[in-house]
Amino acid sequence: MRLLPVLALVGAVATFVTPIPPLAAQSAAAQSSAAASSATVRLRRALDSISAAHRGVVGYHFANLETGEVVAQRGDETFPTASLIKVPVLVALFDLAEQKQLTLEDPVVLTDIDKVGGAGQLQYLRTPLTLTLWDVAVLMSTLSDNTATNLILDRIKIRRVWQKMEALGLPHTKVHSGSMTRIGSVAPDSSVKYGLGVTTPNEMARLFTLMVQGKAVSARADSTMLDILRHNTDDTKLMRFNYGVRASHKTGDVDASRTDCGVLYLPARVIACVMTKENVDTRYWSESEGNAVIAYMGRAVREAWAAAPSR
Repeated sequence: MRLLPVLALVGAVATFVTPIPPLAAQSAAAQSSAAASSATVRLRRALDSISAAHRGVVGYHFANLETGEVVAQRGDETFPTASLIKVPVLVALFDLAEQKQLTLEDPVVLTDIDKVGGAGQLQYLRTPLTLTLWDVAVLMSTLSDNTATNLILDRIKIRRVWQKMEALGLPHTKVHSGSMTRIGSVAPDSSVKYGLGVTTPNEMARLFTLMVQGKAVSARADSTMLDILRHNTDDTKLMRFNYGVRASHKTGDVDASRTDCGVLYLPARVIACVMTKENVDTRYWSESEGNAVIAYMGRAVREAWAAAPSR
């Protein structure tokens, strides 16, 4: 049937008919969709292969915010966060600043009694030392400074982090205690099982999605937090094979768990979250299996989705 002449004859009625795209345009759109689906199918296979080879439990959530495609495994299962929980702490801090209950320029005095071991540099500095909440927030987010984290939690209180995460619809995301101070845990049983904090791959991916959308705190606050997280110094996980890729992310390391979550700009905005637990390899070095599984997944998602269009 010659459709176009028929429509021309019916006059005004034709204005209510949705135009049919040219066959060439339909074909191009179909090919683009098929290519995206094919890349995602290959990505799923690669991620499953990497996960299956790992001596431990892996959960992940990858979401291409431009195409809407999502691949996930054990997304709703709870995992130890290690220092990844410092992102919810950062969000809670900025939320209080947004509500003018504090300012990021408020002074914080470091004393010897505040110092804890593990990650960070504040433990080595002379005291007393006066910093600002902004200073300690940056140290917590970029160097994963444990002392800085505790200084923030002393100011905002652990339960305030819980309340903010619950308000965002993230009920499983909890910080239990200050870093290296489990004796002060507000949830002793969960603390024994998960350590510093607990979350799920889906919830942490959702938190970064909200930040990208400007809906975690506010457009301005979220943009600032993502800029801080761009300066994370740990490139042993998602960023190991992604040199030159712009990313805002946070990592975590404890004996049997490694984590890394954030947003990668490929230039398509990709939410990437990988969490591991029950790792057989508990070594603290760049080549540990927990780091490697996250690194190979980071490479796989870049190879699959790097060509996706950016808005």
